[in-house]
Amino acid sequence: MALEQQLTSEIKNAMRAKDSLRLEALRAVKSAILLAKTQSGAAEELSEAQEIQLLQKLVKQRKDSAAIFTEQNRADLAEPEKAQAAIISEFLPQQLTADEVEALVADIIAETGASSMKDMGRVMGLANQKMAGQADGKTISTVVKQKLS
Repeated sequence: MALEQQLTSEIKNAMRAKDSLRLEALRAVKSAILLAKTQSGAAEELSEAQEIQLLQKLVKQRKDSAAIFTEQNRADLAEPEKAQAAIISEFLPQQLTADEVEALVADIIAETGASSMKDMGRVMGLANQKMAGQADGKTISTVVKQKLS
């Protein structure tokens, strides 16, 4: 609930500042939260983990769109997407550096006794739990593959 209250106040601030780009990004987040809450079978309130997962999904969507627009030489469309991704990222926990991710993955591999790619599923499951919201799945996956191969 804290995220929703924070979004509401940020939306008001963006309206006062007439910052349309920030306002658009914040409204997209608020909309996604409301949709998640009203899905059938969903709990009345989202947990912090669900909120982080939702924010990560929105950031990834923006980054993917920006990459496609850049690939098509449409910088005019790519820039707002990148800016919105940055705005949404403000609500995510502090991201881990590549070295920190590698160290955590090495600890998990030692903890589980993983030795080959057969153990990747177990390692990824634990890594995603420990680093939820602090690193994206693609980065974690790359590091795990490097360590296990």
